[in-house]
Amino acid sequence: MIKKFGTLYAGHVDLESTGFAGTAANDRRLPNEKLVTAFDKAEAIAQVLDRNGFDTLWLAEHHFQHEGYECIPNILMLATHLAGRTKNIRFGCGFNVSTMWHPLRLAEDYATADALTGGRVIFGVGRGYHTREVETFGAPLLDNEANRDLFEEQVDIMFKAFNEPSFSHHGKHYDIPANVPYRDYDLEEITLVPRPLNLPVECYQPIQSASQRGLDFMVKHGIKGLVGGGAASGGAPSPVVEAWRDALARGGRETELGTDMVVGVSFHIAETEKKAMAEAQTHFEENMKMFGPLRMVRGLDDEKIAALSDPSRAPSADLPTIEQAVAAGQWLCGPPELIVEKLMALQDLYPGLEFVNAGSVIGTPQSVIVDQLEQFAADVMPHFTGVSAGA
Repeated sequence: MIKKFGTLYAGHVDLESTGFAGTAANDRRLPNEKLVTAFDKAEAIAQVLDRNGFDTLWLAEHHFQHEGYECIPNILMLATHLAGRTKNIRFGCGFNVSTMWHPLRLAEDYATADALTGGRVIFGVGRGYHTREVETFGAPLLDNEANRDLFEEQVDIMFKAFNEPSFSHHGKHYDIPANVPYRDYDLEEITLVPRPLNLPVECYQPIQSASQRGLDFMVKHGIKGLVGGGAASGGAPSPVVEAWRDALARGGRETELGTDMVVGVSFHIAETEKKAMAEAQTHFEENMKMFGPLRMVRGLDDEKIAALSDPSRAPSADLPTIEQAVAAGQWLCGPPELIVEKLMALQDLYPGLEFVNAGSVIGTPQSVIVDQLEQFAADVMPHFTGVSAGA
């Protein structure tokens, strides 16, 4: 039964000339003064969530995006700042791209944020999907197996560091601690300082391919799944949810569909479904311009991906439409009662589901995000939480 709501803000600044006919994604190069407005936008969204009964603001880690799409390089620093500007909401790492970190530095930073915010930060890890980011930081991404091997060893190390008073690790990529003398003794184990105050650490990871190896690794560490939203299409395809349930069963837990999972959906509220789709159309298109060339949008072949980069071709290139996304359950559009109805259907389909992320996509202006979240809190959430907005 759905009990909690959050939203994802990946860090896009307010953009001009959006949509298929607007500025091509690769032609966007914004000045630093514009890029840093992502932090003010994050604060405005956090405060709306905080006063309207949302549970979590999820933030995404990304680097080098002069296009203005994802401009938060350090989730934990921003989350710690935002915790001081809010009272109740939590901040989810969706996600720390651990392949761009030394695992002990990421573990230390999370433990510090856990202490400074009184446990209001939720840990999250991901493997990355931008070659410009991951490969520039010296980690593999084009080699998928090498990327997964590195990621899994890093996560193993971080959970050892979180859970054990002292530990050692000797693997393919890391020897921890260094084999050196220290203060007249031979160093054999090391302690994370600080360790998280709140144990076990609540951790999430995106579920993308839903491979058995990836899901079983999550279950091994007690990591929960996040499906849809952000780079992935919204909604939760049944095969993915079923594969997650089966992975939990292999790990010894018989659960209902949707257990230990957050489902992300995009939404837009208006008087009618048609009007909502029309108002959100440009944002839908800009989001596709961002993620299509990264092979993160279903149904795009090479020709259509090339058309996305050409404003003269894209509007007539037979690209996916918001109407199709609504029909597939990836977007919820229309009056509040219709969105409630669709969420109730999702709840019936996945009875173990307790947490839904509902938000706006990259390309949506701050004013629209804020207005939509307030409407959602006032007219949709009380049907599930039993609490009126602002209470």
